[in-house]
Amino acid sequence: MNKKGFTIIELIVVIAIIAVLAAIVLVNVTKYNALGKNAAIKGNLQSLVSRGTKYFESDPTHSGTYDGFCLGSSGGAPVGVAITNAYGQALSNLWCSCNGSQTDCSGSTDSAWCACVPLLVTSSDPSGSTFCVDSAGYKKETQGNCASRCNGGGKCGD
Repeated sequence: MNKKGFTIIELIVVIAIIAVLAAIVLVNVTKYNALGKNAAIKGNLQSLVSRGTKYFESDPTHSGTYDGFCLGSSGGAPVGVAITNAYGQALSNLWCSCNGSQTDCSGSTDSAWCACVPLLVTSSDPSGSTFCVDSAGYKKETQGNCASRCNGGGKCGD
């Protein structure tokens, strides 16, 4: 008897091979997606250093301070700066503070600021990784929560 077509065993083997290949691709896509989001977050935070300098020097209403640079305490974004992930979504866990306290930079003596955000867990960024930038030009990824990192007089602590 000579039938044309595939046997059920042949079809199951082909489906199993396709499923294994799809699983491998999905794992790699997810990994690179998180790496891309972290890169976007780091790039956006790094731009704060130059924007902070411009803010400090350009607006006469805050007279040589960072008065008003952070809109709010934890979760506040610096004035006129949209810190987003790779999809343009605002970061709800951005920490921006002045002079080492979690304030909105509304004091007339705010001479330094610090901004920090936790990163997504990836193979190169373990759990607890944060990226911190400050008014002195510090830009670094390290371990530790943002509340403890941004407490050194408006500078990122290690």
